[in-house]
Formats: sequence, C-alpha cells, structure tokens
Amino acid sequence: MNMYDILLKKREGEELSAEEISFFVQGFSRGEIPDYQASAFLMAAFLKGLSSKETVELTQQMLLSGDSLDLSEIEGFKLDKHSTGGVGDKTSLVLAPLLASANVIVPKLSGRGLGHTGGTIDKLESIPGFQTDLPMERFLEQLQKIGFGILGASANLAPADKALYALRDVTATVDHPSLIASSIMSKKLAAGADGILLDVKYGEGAFMKTPEEALLLSKMLVEIGEKSGKKTRALISSMEAPLGKAVGNSLEVREAMDALKGEGPTDLQELCLTLATQGLLMSGQMSEEEKARHLLVEKIRSGAAFEKFLQFVREQGGDLDAMPKEKEAAVFRAPQSGVVRRIHALPVARAALSCGAGRRKKTDAIDPGAGILLHVQEGDRVETGDILAGIYTHREEAVSEAQALLKDSFVIADTVALPSPMIYGTVYYEKGESVFSPMKGKING
Repeated sequence: MNMYDILLKKREGEELSAEEISFFVQGFSRGEIPDYQASAFLMAAFLKGLSSKETVELTQQMLLSGDSLDLSEIEGFKLDKHSTGGVGDKTSLVLAPLLASANVIVPKLSGRGLGHTGGTIDKLESIPGFQTDLPMERFLEQLQKIGFGILGASANLAPADKALYALRDVTATVDHPSLIASSIMSKKLAAGADGILLDVKYGEGAFMKTPEEALLLSKMLVEIGEKSGKKTRALISSMEAPLGKAVGNSLEVREAMDALKGEGPTDLQELCLTLATQGLLMSGQMSEEEKARHLLVEKIRSGAAFEKFLQFVREQGGDLDAMPKEKEAAVFRAPQSGVVRRIHALPVARAALSCGAGRRKKTDAIDPGAGILLHVQEGDRVETGDILAGIYTHREEAVSEAQALLKDSFVIADTVALPSPMIYGTVYYEKGESVFSPMKGKING
C-alpha cells in the first residue's frame, strides 16, 4: 500500500477502505506522509466527498492517534456537550451545572476562542483564580463530588485532527461537512463520555449559514457518534442574532449566573432548558420530555442549579467576589424610533473583538472585562436616543470602531418582523439512521 495509489483512488471518486484511511492518518501522524500528499488527500476528499463509511473511519483513526479519557470509574451516565460556536454562546456555563443538579455527570473539555466565536475556557478564566488545567486525578474526584467539571482540552486528544486542521486552514478545505464532522467527533469521542449532546448553530454568527447546512452536519455528527458506540443527539439552533445580551467573557459569566437563577434573557433560558431536557432524556433517568423539563425548571427555581455552579467555581479555585467590575467606556444609542427588527450577530461579535474580548490570532491577550452588552433584543420598541448597547473596553481607540460596527448591527423599522425560530429541530438516531424532528412553537425572545 502506498499514498500515491490512495490519492489516485480518491481523485477518481472511489471509496477508500478502512485500511487505506488508517494508512493515511497513522502515517501522517508519524511524519511518514509529507504535507503535500496530506494536502492532496484533503483536496480530493473535499472535491469528491467522503462516504458515511469513510467519514466514520476517518474519525476513528484520528481518535486512535492520541489519548482518550477513561471515565469508567465514575458512576452514572456521563454526558459531554459541544456547540459549533457562535456569538454570546455561554450555554455550557448554564447547561453543565443544571444537568449535574439532576444527577447527570458532565465531564466537559473546552477550548479557547479565536476570531468572532468565544471560548468557554476564556470565559471561565475571567473569574480570578479559576483553574482550567487540573490534574486528571483531581478532575475525576471533582466529577464524583459535584457531578461536573470543565477543563481545557489536552493537546494529545486526537492530535492527528489538530495537524490536519492546520493544513485544511491553509488549503481552502475547512468547510466540508465530512471533514468538519470527523474533526469535531474525533475530539468528542476521545473525551470518554457515554453520550454526546451537540448544539449545531446556523446563521450569520455561525459556521453553517443555513438550517439545511446545519441539518446535514447534524446528521453526520449523530451517525458518527452512534456508530462509535455513543448515544448522540443534536439540537439545531439559530445564531442569526447574538444569544442573550452579553458578548464578552466576564459579561457572559454574569449572564450565565442570571440564567441559573431563572433570570436574564429568555432566548438563553429557553435554549439551555431545551438542551438540558434532551440531555436528561439521553441519560435514561426520564422518558417523558414534559416531565424532564419540569424537573429542570424546579432545579432552577429551588436554587440547586445555581448552587452547583458556585460549588464548581470553588472546586476549581475561582473567586466570584474578586471579579472586577467591567468598565463601560461608551454607549450606542438608537438613531431613530421604531422596532428592533434585527440584531446582526457578526458585527456585534466584531465590536466585542475590537474591544479586546477575543483574539484575532492565537497569541493575542484577552481583556476579560471587555465586550458588548445589549440593552435590547429583537422585537423591542425603542425611541431615538435610547441606549441599544454598552461598550466595555479599556482601549480608547476601540470605541469608535465598536460604534461603527454596532451601527451595522441594528436594523430598526416601523413594523415588527415575524420572529425567527430559535430552535429549528432535533436530530436523533433510530433504526440505523439519523432522523430529523422539527421543533414547533419555540421562538427567539
């Protein structure tokens, strides 16, 4: 077997065998296959596509290229959650303690933000003293004690994926559903949970731009997970507008805490409750959606979910009382009266980035208190001069850039637009295939 023949076969659109995919991934991981041949493989896969069988095998081989977590000593159903990323997406900070309060174990490995999407680890590190790199033994003890924990992902989980992604990034082969799905799932499978709950975003603030693209990716993700022996389910949700009102690290931590108290923006509360309901059903503890949701609502009302979050912060060394007050440097006001018809996610994200809330490149430092805090959401009526958003930054030069970007974010009109669906639907696995169930009645705001 040699790489030239594998490239020729894929160039002609033929299906590769498991042995051929293994030869490629393991050889590339060992440095035996040069970048130029790996790049040729990626382009051939991008142009000719990968079958379901090839996609699953590619995922498995990337999984085998590194370590996997062993969570077998932890009793109970272990659920990992993954979001494909978006603007103001702080759902992990709400979902993990909420599920843990309902006896679902949530071992979560998260990443940092890059570009317009924020990272869970950056949000948590805005809490003074919070540790995201605990020794594994201590992490397992924490799972036993409080039911969840969130760590930074190890560099040795699916290292072949990391190396291949670096090539995809410079060879215009990033945005292919099979390559995206195998990249996500190789890392999720390595995390060692019994089940994987996915929040697949679509819209201008997301990687997938349409519900149809998100559905295609969701079906692939669920199929890979199930064929790899993991209970897997995907929720498809909108990222046309920012999620909630806070975009920025410590601002989002505060908003997540509000949601755990049953306060704050309704779109964030609704998405987190819907995701948590699916997670509770996946655990097998409950079989009826309405009863599962009711239990989770009670965990919020009783304070049990918020108490889990407080325990979590203490266990990982954080001090919420020491969080500095964010500095509001300026505000953005409504240029006219009317109804907020749209809040475009991408300009809001770029405004937060300009304030120092994110990274344009991996080496950039983050200002934990920087960001944008929306004062309104879609459908709200405003008058000329009303505050639409607060700009939080220590960079004086960032204010004018943020103002200009926010001007592009808000669409104010005379009439109310029909609310766009917050949740498009759910993908689950049944009788050997991924099945889509549309969501009814859940709307943004």
